[in-house]
Amino acid sequence: MKIGDKMKVLLHSDKLELIEKSGVGRAIKHQMRALELNNIPYTLDPNDDYDIIHINTIFPESYLMGKKVKKMGKKVIYHAHSTEEDFRNSFILSNQVAPLFKNWLKKCYSSADLVITPTPYAKRLLDNYDLGKEIVAISNGIDLEFFKRDEELGKKFRKEFGFSENDKIVMAVGLFIERKGIIDFVELAKRHPEYNFIWFGYTNLNTVPHKVREAVETKLDNLYFPGYVPSDILKGAYSGANLFIFPTFEETEGIVLLEALAMKIPVLVRDIPIYEGWLEDGVNLYKAKDLEEFDKKISDILEGRLPSLVEEGYIVAKERDIKNIGKQLKQVYERVLNNSEINIK
Repeated sequence: MKIGDKMKVLLHSDKLELIEKSGVGRAIKHQMRALELNNIPYTLDPNDDYDIIHINTIFPESYLMGKKVKKMGKKVIYHAHSTEEDFRNSFILSNQVAPLFKNWLKKCYSSADLVITPTPYAKRLLDNYDLGKEIVAISNGIDLEFFKRDEELGKKFRKEFGFSENDKIVMAVGLFIERKGIIDFVELAKRHPEYNFIWFGYTNLNTVPHKVREAVETKLDNLYFPGYVPSDILKGAYSGANLFIFPTFEETEGIVLLEALAMKIPVLVRDIPIYEGWLEDGVNLYKAKDLEEFDKKISDILEGRLPSLVEEGYIVAKERDIKNIGKQLKQVYERVLNNSEINIK
Protein backbone atom coordinates (compact mmCIF):
# COMPACT_ATOMS: atom_id res chain seq x y z
CA MET A 1 0.00 0.00 0.00
CA LYS A 2 1.28 3.48 -0.86
CA ILE A 3 0.65 6.70 1.04
CA GLY A 4 -2.48 8.23 -0.40
CA ASP A 5 -6.16 8.88 0.12
CA LYS A 6 -6.81 5.30 1.22
CA MET A 7 -4.17 5.41 3.95
CA LYS A 8 -4.54 7.10 7.32
CA VAL A 9 -2.27 7.21 10.38
CA LEU A 10 -3.59 7.21 13.94
CA LEU A 11 -1.29 9.39 16.07
CA HIS A 12 -2.02 7.85 19.45
CA SER A 13 -1.23 9.18 22.92
CA ASP A 14 -2.81 8.58 26.31
CA LYS A 15 -3.13 10.97 29.26
CA LEU A 16 -2.36 14.04 27.16
CA GLU A 17 -3.16 16.27 30.12
CA LEU A 18 -0.14 14.79 31.93
CA ILE A 19 2.34 15.03 29.05
CA GLU A 20 1.27 18.07 27.04
CA LYS A 21 3.83 20.32 28.77
CA SER A 22 6.67 17.81 28.37
CA GLY A 23 9.01 17.05 25.48
CA VAL A 24 6.73 14.18 24.47
CA GLY A 25 3.79 16.58 24.29
CA ARG A 26 5.84 18.86 22.06
CA ALA A 27 6.92 15.93 19.89
CA ILE A 28 3.30 14.92 19.26
CA LYS A 29 2.48 18.43 18.04
CA HIS A 30 5.53 18.28 15.79
CA GLN A 31 4.31 15.00 14.29
CA MET A 32 0.93 16.51 13.52
CA ARG A 33 2.54 19.48 11.80
CA ALA A 34 5.02 17.29 9.91
CA LEU A 35 2.21 15.10 8.53
CA GLU A 36 0.11 18.12 7.58
CA LEU A 37 3.01 19.68 5.66
CA ASN A 38 3.44 16.45 3.70
CA ASN A 39 -0.27 15.84 3.06
CA ILE A 40 -0.26 12.58 5.03
CA PRO A 41 -3.78 11.84 6.32
CA TYR A 42 -3.91 11.31 10.07
CA THR A 43 -6.41 11.13 12.90
CA LEU A 44 -6.30 11.44 16.69
CA ASP A 45 -9.54 9.50 17.09
CA PRO A 46 -9.04 5.77 17.81
CA ASN A 47 -12.61 5.14 16.61
CA ASP A 48 -11.75 6.54 13.21
CA ASP A 49 -10.67 4.40 10.27
CA TYR A 50 -6.88 4.06 9.88
CA ASP A 51 -4.23 1.66 8.59
CA ILE A 52 -1.32 2.26 10.94
CA ILE A 53 -1.01 3.39 14.56
CA HIS A 54 1.89 5.60 15.68
CA ILE A 55 2.05 5.34 19.49
CA ASN A 56 3.83 8.01 21.54
CA THR A 57 3.09 7.06 25.15
CA ILE A 58 4.05 4.12 27.33
CA PHE A 59 1.07 3.92 29.65
CA PRO A 60 -0.62 0.50 30.02
CA GLU A 61 -3.54 1.77 27.91
CA SER A 62 -1.09 2.59 25.10
CA TYR A 63 0.43 -0.89 25.18
CA LEU A 64 -3.00 -2.55 25.19
CA MET A 65 -4.12 -0.33 22.31
CA GLY A 66 -1.16 -1.50 20.27
CA LYS A 67 -1.96 -5.16 20.98
CA LYS A 68 -5.61 -4.59 20.05
CA VAL A 69 -4.68 -2.87 16.79
CA LYS A 70 -2.30 -5.68 15.84
CA LYS A 71 -5.05 -8.23 16.29
CA MET A 72 -7.10 -6.17 13.85
CA GLY A 73 -4.38 -6.67 11.25
CA LYS A 74 -3.10 -3.09 11.36
CA LYS A 75 0.55 -2.02 11.61
CA VAL A 76 2.03 -0.64 14.85
CA ILE A 77 4.86 1.88 15.24
CA TYR A 78 6.14 2.81 18.69
CA HIS A 79 7.92 6.13 19.16
CA ALA A 80 10.63 5.62 21.78
CA HIS A 81 10.82 8.99 23.52
CA SER A 82 11.99 7.36 26.76
CA THR A 83 14.89 5.19 27.85
CA GLU A 84 15.95 3.85 31.22
CA GLU A 85 18.89 6.23 31.04
CA ASP A 86 16.81 9.40 30.82
CA PHE A 87 14.33 8.13 33.42
CA ARG A 88 17.05 8.05 36.08
CA ASN A 89 17.57 11.13 38.29
CA SER A 90 14.12 12.46 37.58
CA PHE A 91 11.41 11.78 40.17
CA ILE A 92 11.35 10.38 43.70
CA LEU A 93 12.44 6.70 43.62
CA SER A 94 13.13 6.87 39.86
CA ASN A 95 16.58 5.29 40.25
CA GLN A 96 15.23 2.45 42.35
CA VAL A 97 12.50 1.55 39.87
CA ALA A 98 14.59 2.24 36.72
CA PRO A 99 15.29 -1.48 36.03
CA LEU A 100 11.55 -2.22 36.18
CA PHE A 101 10.90 0.78 33.96
CA LYS A 102 13.38 -0.60 31.43
CA ASN A 103 11.57 -3.95 31.39
CA TRP A 104 8.28 -2.17 30.73
CA LEU A 105 9.84 -0.14 27.91
CA LYS A 106 11.12 -3.36 26.34
CA LYS A 107 7.65 -4.89 26.57
CA CYS A 108 6.07 -1.84 24.89
CA TYR A 109 8.65 -1.27 22.18
CA SER A 110 9.05 -4.94 21.24
CA SER A 111 5.29 -5.19 20.64
CA ALA A 112 5.58 -2.88 17.61
CA ASP A 113 6.39 -3.62 13.98
CA LEU A 114 9.01 -0.87 14.02
CA VAL A 115 10.43 1.58 16.57
CA ILE A 116 11.27 5.25 15.94
CA THR A 117 13.59 7.17 18.28
CA PRO A 118 14.87 10.76 17.93
CA THR A 119 18.65 10.35 17.61
CA PRO A 120 21.36 7.84 16.64
CA TYR A 121 22.49 7.99 20.29
CA ALA A 122 19.04 6.89 21.52
CA LYS A 123 19.04 4.18 18.84
CA ARG A 124 22.37 2.86 20.16
CA LEU A 125 20.92 2.66 23.67
CA LEU A 126 17.83 0.82 22.41
CA ASP A 127 19.92 -1.54 20.28
CA ASN A 128 21.28 -2.86 23.57
CA TYR A 129 17.74 -3.57 24.81
CA ASP A 130 17.46 -6.57 22.43
CA LEU A 131 14.00 -5.57 21.23
CA GLY A 132 14.13 -7.78 18.17
CA LYS A 133 12.64 -4.94 16.12
CA GLU A 134 14.00 -2.51 13.56
CA ILE A 135 14.85 0.83 15.16
CA VAL A 136 15.02 4.01 13.06
CA ALA A 137 16.43 7.36 14.21
CA ILE A 138 14.31 10.36 13.14
CA SER A 139 14.63 13.78 14.80
CA ASN A 140 11.58 15.28 16.50
CA GLY A 141 12.23 18.25 14.21
CA ILE A 142 11.69 21.96 14.57
CA ASP A 143 9.07 24.25 13.04
CA LEU A 144 11.27 26.90 11.45
CA GLU A 145 8.25 28.91 10.35
CA PHE A 146 7.24 29.46 13.98
CA PHE A 147 10.61 29.55 15.70
CA LYS A 148 12.03 32.61 13.97
CA ARG A 149 13.91 35.29 15.85
CA ASP A 150 11.63 38.25 16.60
CA GLU A 151 13.29 41.35 18.04
CA GLU A 152 9.97 42.98 18.96
CA LEU A 153 8.90 39.91 20.92
CA GLY A 154 12.29 40.00 22.60
CA LYS A 155 11.75 43.58 23.73
CA LYS A 156 8.25 42.69 24.93
CA PHE A 157 9.67 39.79 26.95
CA ARG A 158 12.18 42.05 28.68
CA LYS A 159 9.55 44.64 29.47
CA GLU A 160 6.97 42.17 30.82
CA PHE A 161 9.52 40.35 32.98
CA GLY A 162 11.08 43.56 34.30
CA PHE A 163 14.47 43.35 32.59
CA SER A 164 16.23 46.41 31.18
CA GLU A 165 17.74 46.47 27.71
CA ASN A 166 21.22 46.30 29.29
CA ASP A 167 20.52 43.29 31.54
CA LYS A 168 22.27 40.09 30.52
CA ILE A 169 19.91 37.13 30.69
CA VAL A 170 20.74 33.41 30.82
CA MET A 171 17.73 31.20 30.10
CA ALA A 172 16.96 27.49 30.33
CA VAL A 173 13.88 25.37 29.65
CA GLY A 174 12.91 22.05 31.19
CA LEU A 175 11.15 20.12 33.91
CA PHE A 176 12.19 20.63 37.53
CA ILE A 177 14.19 17.41 37.69
CA GLU A 178 17.81 16.71 38.64
CA ARG A 179 18.63 15.15 35.26
CA LYS A 180 17.93 18.47 33.55
CA GLY A 181 20.78 20.12 35.49
CA ILE A 182 18.61 22.46 37.51
CA ILE A 183 20.84 22.24 40.61
CA ASP A 184 23.84 23.44 38.59
CA PHE A 185 21.68 26.20 37.08
CA VAL A 186 20.90 27.57 40.55
CA GLU A 187 24.54 27.31 41.58
CA LEU A 188 25.56 29.30 38.49
CA ALA A 189 23.04 32.00 39.43
CA LYS A 190 24.67 32.19 42.87
CA ARG A 191 28.11 32.57 41.29
CA HIS A 192 27.01 35.27 38.84
CA PRO A 193 24.89 37.92 40.57
CA GLU A 194 25.78 40.26 37.67
CA TYR A 195 23.60 38.16 35.30
CA ASN A 196 19.92 37.21 35.41
CA PHE A 197 18.98 33.52 35.30
CA ILE A 198 15.49 32.43 34.23
CA TRP A 199 14.22 28.83 33.98
CA PHE A 200 11.00 28.08 32.10
CA GLY A 201 9.11 24.86 32.86
CA TYR A 202 7.33 23.20 35.73
CA THR A 203 7.12 19.99 37.73
CA ASN A 204 5.08 19.37 40.87
CA LEU A 205 7.72 19.71 43.60
CA ASN A 206 6.05 16.97 45.64
CA THR A 207 7.25 14.46 43.02
CA VAL A 208 10.97 15.35 43.08
CA PRO A 209 13.75 14.82 45.65
CA HIS A 210 14.36 17.36 48.40
CA LYS A 211 17.54 18.79 46.81
CA VAL A 212 15.58 19.72 43.68
CA ARG A 213 12.80 21.36 45.71
CA GLU A 214 15.47 23.23 47.65
CA ALA A 215 17.07 24.47 44.42
CA VAL A 216 13.79 25.70 42.94
CA GLU A 217 12.84 27.42 46.19
CA THR A 218 16.18 29.27 46.37
CA LYS A 219 15.62 33.01 46.79
CA LEU A 220 18.04 35.15 44.77
CA ASP A 221 17.51 38.60 43.28
CA ASN A 222 18.77 37.32 39.89
CA LEU A 223 16.97 33.94 39.78
CA TYR A 224 13.51 33.44 38.27
CA PHE A 225 11.20 30.43 37.91
CA PRO A 226 8.09 31.68 36.04
CA GLY A 227 6.85 28.12 35.40
CA TYR A 228 5.40 26.77 32.18
CA VAL A 229 4.64 29.46 29.60
CA PRO A 230 2.93 29.38 26.17
CA SER A 231 5.07 29.10 23.03
CA ASP A 232 4.76 32.77 22.08
CA ILE A 233 6.19 33.89 25.45
CA LEU A 234 8.96 31.31 25.14
CA LYS A 235 9.68 32.60 21.65
CA GLY A 236 10.01 36.09 23.13
CA ALA A 237 12.46 34.77 25.72
CA TYR A 238 14.60 33.09 23.05
CA SER A 239 14.60 36.41 21.16
CA GLY A 240 15.25 38.60 24.21
CA ALA A 241 17.72 36.57 26.29
CA ASN A 242 21.50 36.62 25.73
CA LEU A 243 22.32 32.96 26.26
CA PHE A 244 20.50 29.61 26.31
CA ILE A 245 22.08 26.95 28.49
CA PHE A 246 21.08 23.30 28.49
CA PRO A 247 22.83 21.66 31.46
CA THR A 248 20.96 18.35 31.08
CA PHE A 249 22.86 15.15 31.88
CA GLU A 250 20.83 12.85 29.58
CA GLU A 251 18.39 13.27 26.67
CA THR A 252 16.95 11.36 23.75
CA GLU A 253 17.24 14.62 21.75
CA GLY A 254 16.14 17.86 23.42
CA ILE A 255 13.47 19.74 21.47
CA VAL A 256 14.11 22.99 23.36
CA LEU A 257 17.73 22.84 22.21
CA LEU A 258 16.53 22.71 18.58
CA GLU A 259 14.24 25.66 19.33
CA ALA A 260 17.17 27.68 20.69
CA LEU A 261 19.35 26.89 17.68
CA ALA A 262 16.49 27.89 15.35
CA MET A 263 16.03 31.17 17.25
CA LYS A 264 19.71 32.10 16.78
CA ILE A 265 20.46 32.60 20.46
CA PRO A 266 23.98 31.61 21.68
CA VAL A 267 23.84 28.09 23.12
CA LEU A 268 25.90 26.34 25.82
CA VAL A 269 25.21 22.65 26.53
CA ARG A 270 26.68 19.99 28.78
CA ASP A 271 29.23 17.87 26.94
CA ILE A 272 27.43 14.51 26.88
CA PRO A 273 27.49 11.60 24.35
CA ILE A 274 24.16 12.40 22.67
CA TYR A 275 25.65 15.37 20.82
CA GLU A 276 28.55 13.47 19.28
CA GLY A 277 28.46 13.61 15.50
CA TRP A 278 26.06 16.55 15.10
CA LEU A 279 26.99 19.26 17.61
CA GLU A 280 30.63 20.28 17.95
CA ASP A 281 32.15 22.50 20.62
CA GLY A 282 33.34 25.78 19.16
CA VAL A 283 31.83 24.99 15.75
CA ASN A 284 28.02 25.29 16.04
CA LEU A 285 27.64 25.88 19.79
CA TYR A 286 29.66 25.68 23.00
CA LYS A 287 29.97 22.75 25.41
CA ALA A 288 30.91 22.53 29.08
CA LYS A 289 32.12 19.37 30.79
CA ASP A 290 31.31 20.42 34.36
CA LEU A 291 30.12 23.24 36.60
CA GLU A 292 33.49 25.03 36.50
CA GLU A 293 33.49 25.07 32.71
CA PHE A 294 29.87 26.29 32.60
CA ASP A 295 30.91 29.05 35.01
CA LYS A 296 33.78 30.22 32.80
CA LYS A 297 32.06 29.86 29.42
CA ILE A 298 28.94 31.74 30.52
CA SER A 299 31.13 34.77 31.24
CA ASP A 300 33.23 34.30 28.09
CA ILE A 301 30.12 34.17 25.89
CA LEU A 302 28.26 37.04 27.55
CA GLU A 303 31.33 39.30 27.65
CA GLY A 304 32.19 38.62 23.99
CA ARG A 305 35.41 36.72 24.62
CA LEU A 306 34.05 33.82 22.55
CA PRO A 307 32.75 34.42 19.02
CA SER A 308 29.08 34.01 18.12
CA LEU A 309 28.15 30.67 16.53
CA VAL A 310 24.44 31.36 16.03
CA GLU A 311 24.53 31.11 12.23
CA GLU A 312 26.35 27.78 12.40
CA GLY A 313 23.86 26.56 15.00
CA TYR A 314 20.98 27.55 12.76
CA ILE A 315 22.29 25.20 10.06
CA VAL A 316 21.83 22.30 12.51
CA ALA A 317 18.22 23.35 13.13
CA LYS A 318 17.59 23.80 9.41
CA GLU A 319 18.65 20.21 8.74
CA ARG A 320 15.87 19.17 11.13
CA ASP A 321 13.14 21.29 9.55
CA ILE A 322 9.80 19.72 10.39
CA LYS A 323 8.86 19.41 6.72
CA ASN A 324 11.86 17.13 6.15
CA ILE A 325 10.89 15.11 9.23
CA GLY A 326 7.47 14.52 7.67
CA LYS A 327 9.15 13.11 4.57
CA GLN A 328 11.14 10.71 6.74
CA LEU A 329 8.02 9.62 8.61
CA LYS A 330 6.35 9.01 5.26
CA GLN A 331 9.19 6.67 4.29
CA VAL A 332 8.75 4.76 7.54
CA TYR A 333 5.00 4.40 7.06
CA GLU A 334 5.58 3.10 3.54
CA ARG A 335 8.24 0.71 4.83
CA VAL A 336 5.94 -0.74 7.47
CA LEU A 337 2.92 -1.01 5.19
CA ASN A 338 4.86 -2.55 2.31
CA ASN A 339 7.37 -4.58 4.37
CA SER A 340 10.11 -3.07 2.18
CA GLU A 341 13.57 -1.73 2.85
CA ILE A 342 13.90 1.66 4.51
CA ASN A 343 16.36 4.38 3.49
CA ILE A 344 15.97 7.54 5.55
CA LYS A 345 17.32 10.61 3.77
